[in-house]
Amino acid sequence: MGETPSSDDRWRQAHLGRLLGHALRRFDARVLQLMARDVQVPLALSNLAAREQVSAAHVHITRHLSLNGDRLTDLAERAGMAKQSMASLVDQCEAWGLVTREADPHDARARLVRFTPTGLAWLEAFRGAVAQAEAEFRAEVGSEVATVVALGLEAYANG
Repeated sequence: MGETPSSDDRWRQAHLGRLLGHALRRFDARVLQLMARDVQVPLALSNLAAREQVSAAHVHITRHLSLNGDRLTDLAERAGMAKQSMASLVDQCEAWGLVTREADPHDARARLVRFTPTGLAWLEAFRGAVAQAEAEFRAEVGSEVATVVALGLEAYANG
């Protein structure tokens, strides 16, 4: 039999992974909130964001779809998602007019997921919302701390 765990289990609520997860959820929620208020975002998409129909999962497409388009399998891999989960997100984003599926000019059997003009407007709003959320983070924790956090996360992610 193993040892009895310590009765002090506060570490489970305060370890680095949990804090990173909370920070990411807070950041993504703020980005979506800003996008819901952005007058450049098409009204239907703004309303979806405001009603929390657009989630952080949908942001995966915004973060990972290249401007030249990608095959679904490549997009899913880049986002760290199962192909079936990404296909579902692409279906929703296609219904909202953010992306389209087109024939791949290099492989007649394959399809490329590409941003539509509406999707490119969404992407531009995403860029602005990310910049504002980052500025708010810097203001809240201080410029020096924000820089150290960014450098540390970059080193850790690429390590």
